[in-house]
Amino acid sequence: VQLQAFGGGLVQAGGSLRLSCAPSGCPFSTYSIGWFGQTPGKGREFVAAISYRDRRTYYADSVKGRFTISRDNAKNTVYLQMNSLKPEDTAVYYCAASGDNNHLYPVRKYAYWGQGTLVTVSS
Repeated sequence: VQLQAFGGGLVQAGGSLRLSCAPSGCPFSTYSIGWFGQTPGKGREFVAAISYRDRRTYYADSVKGRFTISRDNAKNTVYLQMNSLKPEDTAVYYCAASGDNNHLYPVRKYAYWGQGTLVTVSS
């Protein structure tokens, strides 16, 4: 299973970005997808996830109301719409795939990881 994340960039505070994650080499519709952010010196922190069976969504408290995760199984793509961005959202964002359908917060739930895409929010 390979995942490719893209869509990062530099944006001013209050702006928006949309990240995309395109898994390959797996039956996409049977994997839940999560997004994690990592800053220097810290581990990967949960941002959002969407389950494969019922498209249930999970969000970190820090992004609720600002970020939206969605999936398009026909395009084998998961999106993370990031609105009202803050400087503290600056991180390398990774997408990951999990065979689980529930409780998608922990890093250990995810067996497959893509390379990260950098999001920088300037103040």
